[in-house]
Amino acid sequence: MTPEPTGNILDMAETREVRVREVQGHKTKSGNTRFVLVDEEGNEYTTFREGIARSAVAAEGRRARITFHEQERNGFTNVYLDAVEPLEDDDEEPDDRNVEEAAWDAAIEAAPWLLGSQDPKKKVDADELFETLKPFKDRVADDIKD
Repeated sequence: MTPEPTGNILDMAETREVRVREVQGHKTKSGNTRFVLVDEEGNEYTTFREGIARSAVAAEGRRARITFHEQERNGFTNVYLDAVEPLEDDDEEPDDRNVEEAAWDAAIEAAPWLLGSQDPKKKVDADELFETLKPFKDRVADDIKD
């Protein structure tokens, strides 16, 4: 039996388990940051919410349970991410899971130097911070794996 639509977007949400290939951050024309989770099959899920983006980044390279909904606008179907829950990989060694975590820890620790100031005078835009830290995190993760 299919539930009747109530108009609530979360009532129409779908849940799926995916492997998160990467998370991208893009600045929009209006100045907001659009985060895009890309799964291993190349499917893209969008969110503007930083909390959801943080969970997505934590799941990079791992399996995650995602909740999303589709919305049609101007003839296009947009897929919006509503939640991301990183999952444990049964076949993954514990050390492999920790590589991404350790790499993010190193990037966060190095953030003041990567941003050019140990004592920032102004708040750093989330998109700028993400774009600065992610390449460093990726290099650290590659170093750890090698």
